[in-house]
Amino acid sequence: MVDMSTTLGPVTLPNPVMTASGCAANGQELHRFFPVPELGAFVTKTVMAAPRSGRGTPRMAETASGMLNSIGLQGPGIDAFVEKDLAWLASVGARVLVSIAGTTAEEFGDVAERLAASPAFGAVVGVEVNISCPNVANRGLVFACDPVSSDLVVRIVRDRLPSTTPILAKLTPDVTDIVGIAEAALLAGADGLTMINTLLGMVIDTDLLRPQLAGVTGGLSGPAIRPVAVRALWQVTAAMRDGRLPTAPLVGVGGVRTGRDALELVAAGACAVQVGTATFNDPSRPRRVVDELEAEVVRHGFTRFADVVGIAHERMVRP
Repeated sequence: MVDMSTTLGPVTLPNPVMTASGCAANGQELHRFFPVPELGAFVTKTVMAAPRSGRGTPRMAETASGMLNSIGLQGPGIDAFVEKDLAWLASVGARVLVSIAGTTAEEFGDVAERLAASPAFGAVVGVEVNISCPNVANRGLVFACDPVSSDLVVRIVRDRLPSTTPILAKLTPDVTDIVGIAEAALLAGADGLTMINTLLGMVIDTDLLRPQLAGVTGGLSGPAIRPVAVRALWQVTAAMRDGRLPTAPLVGVGGVRTGRDALELVAAGACAVQVGTATFNDPSRPRRVVDELEAEVVRHGFTRFADVVGIAHERMVRP
């Protein structure tokens, strides 16, 4: 028997595997393949204040070991989300990590406030603050690329949610110093961090000799970015262990297809992992990773998942 439980602040999850935002809609589609409550948590598609139609098509492009997406945060808006999607997730007993975003810092707060007021809020085990989207009030600068913007968003969201609701700031890898951004988010009141969001990329159609995506650039995801996620987790975990950052839970995301992939992120410092792009190819993949990760913990002789978190830092060969 292996204890696969993990904690996000005051919340305990039965296992550390989640979906990744945007890769499994809001639960009902995935529920046809396995019961979503069997995951540690279900992460919703990012929800904003008002309905959004998203960007023009084509929106997706296959790349070597991954894909680009340029969806544009399409969604029904927070009111429809809580009335339909969150209510359904609560009805089946799912633990829900709600991803929220806004075009301004204040919009993040409005979404959080309306979420907290919803009848189904009891199903929410945390809020993932997607600060990896553009700030229209600051000439389109991505919130997570600027410590000041990151600080402001997290403070506003923290103020609008119950103190017992964990907040995870989702960070972009498209920065020169991810530790600095992590510090700003944690000092502003984030209870943990989700690392990482997609990398900004672009594909040229070599037949038509023009950008393949209508939005020109898109977010790169899939196995190609896993080494970047491992690096980011390693750097932030090392900073926490050195006392340069407050200690907080890290959720690893980026290119996880198997339990062994997940184990790599865990050994670097993640106390939970999200499965995203692999779900498009195999909708049962998140549930399979639960079992495969447990098998990896057993293979290494551990009886508690928590004992593996960050273990690579302790086993590093030092000169």
